Amino acid sequence: MKKKIKVAVLVSGGGTNLQALIDAEKKGDLPSAEIALVVSNNSTAYALRRAEENGIKALTVTKKGTGGQEQMEDVISAALDENGIELIVLAGFMSILSERFVRKYDHRILNVHPSLIPSFCGKGFYGLKVHEAALEKGVKVTGATVHFVNEIPDGGEIIMQKAVNVLEDDTPETLQKRVMRQAEWKILPAAVEKTARKMLAEGFEA
Repeated sequence: MKKKIKVAVLVSGGGTNLQALIDAEKKGDLPSAEIALVVSNNSTAYALRRAEENGIKALTVTKKGTGGQEQMEDVISAALDENGIELIVLAGFMSILSERFVRKYDHRILNVHPSLIPSFCGKGFYGLKVHEAALEKGVKVTGATVHFVNEIPDGGEIIMQKAVNVLEDDTPETLQKRVMRQAEWKILPAAVEKTARKMLAEGFEA
């Protein structure tokens, strides 16, 4: 029986969620999963350095460098196949994947979103914009969600959520940091492990 599910993490920026996954793997919190590949659509992403420092294979694939969205996805798909990737994690990947791509990896792509879906999610809600909207609405509780990715932005089945209190003096930046620390960095590794464990139990074959 297979021991671990091979995971690719798709990134665009600093890679703090990638770091949370790397740290979880080092601590033994991902016994069913192995981070085998990091793919960035931004050649200057700090996440690439995090991968390098931890001995994880990394590559950059951009729309501009490949000739468009479809070509970029084809190159990413070929890299996933080449490296035996079975589970994909979007960790701050700032490019919406096509329906064609997500259908190919049905129930095999996870995304972390910085709100309690269905609040403050969907097209246009990313990064600080999510926290700005939460503060503008005056919610007292926000959080993070890990969900499967389908053709609807933030529309896939929810795997895990964690709530975080909003403080009266919060700014979008302070709220973003608290949601990362208290929710995203905890539930993302837990959701990856839960999904990988289930795939192993079901004898998944790519």
